[in-house]
Order: sequence, then structure tokens, then C-alpha cells
Amino acid sequence: MNYSFSNKVSNLKPSAIREIMKYTALPEIIPFAAGNPAPEAFPAKQAEEITHKILSENPIAALQYNITEGYTPLRETIKKRLASQGCFNPDIDDVITTSGGQQGNELSCKVFLNEGDTLICESPSFIGSLNSFRSYGVHLVGIELEDDGIDLNKLEAALKTNKNTKIIYVIPNFQNPTGKCMSFEKRKGVYALAKKYDVVILEDNPYGEIRFEGENIPSIKTLDNDGRVIYVGSFSKVIAPGLRVGFVSAPKDIIQKIVVCKQVSDVHTNILAQMLCNSFLNDYDFEAHLLKLREIYRHKCKLMLSEIDKNFSKKLITTRPQGGLFIWATLPDSCDMMDFCKKAVERKVAVVPGNAFIIDENEKTSCFRMNFSTPTDEQLIKGCEIIGKLSKEMFD
Repeated sequence: MNYSFSNKVSNLKPSAIREIMKYTALPEIIPFAAGNPAPEAFPAKQAEEITHKILSENPIAALQYNITEGYTPLRETIKKRLASQGCFNPDIDDVITTSGGQQGNELSCKVFLNEGDTLICESPSFIGSLNSFRSYGVHLVGIELEDDGIDLNKLEAALKTNKNTKIIYVIPNFQNPTGKCMSFEKRKGVYALAKKYDVVILEDNPYGEIRFEGENIPSIKTLDNDGRVIYVGSFSKVIAPGLRVGFVSAPKDIIQKIVVCKQVSDVHTNILAQMLCNSFLNDYDFEAHLLKLREIYRHKCKLMLSEIDKNFSKKLITTRPQGGLFIWATLPDSCDMMDFCKKAVERKVAVVPGNAFIIDENEKTSCFRMNFSTPTDEQLIKGCEIIGKLSKEMFD
């Protein structure tokens, strides 16, 4: 049979990250292409204790249907935590739990964007979100990043040019894929432009809790005084991604529309996973857990950067993140990036080609992404030696 797929999905392609992840499943491959939290970061023992207690004492609540907005105790916990960070105003905002931060981004797009509307985002940006946006027939406009975040002049030019812009999508903290962090001045600038041109900001913050160097920077949501910021968070990087628990904090009218969309999508996020998250946040020392995570990622990032400094050609430039999970590498302009990445895989190191994160995947880029959270220390050292040798063979 010849299948006639919908316009919304016919042009979608498998995520390059997921395709390359197939290589990381091979034991001989060093997984610089992954984006998973470090295995030692998972609170497995606590999760076992919590799950046993829930299924022993309150099994029906965990196994029965629940409301789409999410498990109420967890929502209240999230509201309190966000309020302490300036990201929730009880007079204006509400919270819904989602199946990971990814669903929060996707549903926000569904709520606001008609086919042909414009969404402006950073370029490069997270491939998972880009594919979500593409599935709705959205016109994507990418704005290049400077060292301290999105280029505000080019952002305003895009807002002037694209009159049907509905959303500005940004990942201010340790951006995926670059690891860059948007300065507070840039955050204020993005908000001012959104206000000037009357568009919504979709602020995606999965990595903000794992800053391991420098000072915290307030979220764009803390600046919101007229209900135009949708703030998306997740427990994937700070508890466990397999639980698929994220959340959205946004004005109540927006949340109600997201609720309706989520009802037809998956009814509600897994309740047992939500109960587990709530117990871990309240019954254990979550702040101590975060300190442990930050120490793990501080060590891994510093190790990778030191090995980069020791082994890589000086013509290969990398970012030096203060948090998150990723380092962005830029090759000399004359280098064939895809050829470099293929050669790396042939030598048993998988990295993600940079065009996976570009709005137009056919656009030329000389960059690739490396992850430091998933590999072991031994793999970080060996992988950097291999890529370093390859870079010197090709450039020096």
C-alpha cells in the first residue's frame, strides 16, 4: 500500500541525535554524542524507597486516572519552588505538569501557532523542540548567538520583518547545544523586544539547576509583568529523564488552553512518576542532591576542558560552559564538518554534527556538539585524545 501521510509529518526527519545515539549503544563507542545525565547522578536508592512506599501505602492513587493539570501535591510543591525563584505569581500564573519539558514546548506551540505563523528562536537550538515546531507547519527563523546569548539587533530585525511572529523561543541557561548562558542584560532585552512587538516568550530551562560555576542569573520569567512568558522546566536533568516529568508555569488563561490540548494528547502525565518526584522534593534533601549533581558535572566538565586544552588543535575552538551538559566545538571554516564527524565515529567517538541544530539542516556549519555528562572519566580522556589526534592530523 502507498501511504499518504499528513502535511504535518511528511517533511519531518528522524532526529540526528537519535540516529547517532544508535552508535552510542555499541559498547566500543565513546558517547560524546549523548545528552543523558551521568549514571552516578541518579537517586536510584531513594527512588526505590519512594516507589515501595507509594505502592505499599497508596497504590490506587498511583495507578488510577488523575486530573490533566497534574498530581496536585506536586503542583503545589512546584509553585512554591518557582515562587521562591520569582517564576510564579499566584495572582496571575498556574502550573501544569507535562511529560517532560519537551511536551511543554510542544503544547505551547500548539496553543499559539497556526500553520504559517512565525516562531523565532536561537540558532543553533535544541533539535527536539525544532521538530516539534516544524510538525505544526511553523515558519522558523533562527537568530545567531553571541557569547552572551542571542543577538538582540538581529532579533529586532527579524521581529520587524516577520509581522506574524507569535513566539520567541529561547534556552537562556547553558543552551543546548552550545552551553552558552544568556546575560541578564540580554534577558531584559529579549523581554523588552517581546513587549514592543507583542509576542510571547517561551523560556525553556532544563539546565538552570545545574550551574556549577559563576552566579545565578534571574530567569526571563522574573521580569514578566504583563503575562507574556511561558516558563518550561523539567525534572529530567535533576532527578531522572525516564520519569518524563516536566512542568509549565504560565498565565492561567494559557495553562487552561494547554490543559485542553494535553487532554487529547495523553490525558495526564504518569501519576506514579509525579508522586515519586513530589516525595523526593519534600521528604529528602533535594538541595543536597543538587549540590552533588553540580559537583559531578563540575568535575566532568573541567576534565573534558583540560583534556581539550591538552590534546586538541588550537584551530578547533570550544565553548567553556558554567553549567549544563554540553560543549560546542567550532572547526576551521575550511574543514568539512560532516567528514570530521564521520572520521571521529570511525575512530569510535560519536559526536553530534552541528547541522542537526540549525533551522535549515542544509545550511553550512563548521560546528559539532560534545557531551561530558554521559561518558566515564576514562572515556572523556580517551575520547579527547582521539579527537585531538584527528584535529591535529587535519588542521596542523
